[in-house]
Amino acid sequence: MCHAIPAQIIELMEPKQAVIDLGGIRKIISVALLNEVFLGDYVIIHAGFALTKLDEQEAEKTLALFEEIS
Repeated sequence: MCHAIPAQIIELMEPKQAVIDLGGIRKIISVALLNEVFLGDYVIIHAGFALTKLDEQEAEKTLALFEEIS
């Protein structure tokens, strides 16, 4: 089973990369599939790629659900 999870962008890098915070773990991902991302954006990540942007409220709600089931 594959999971796509929300994470917040904490640093922008070139070319088309960003650092995300995933529950205290920092990871470099590709943002090449998205038109435009900004510092602080929440994105859905899967297999090292940001697939889509997510608004902050929805991201926090989803992260809280993940926390409940873990």
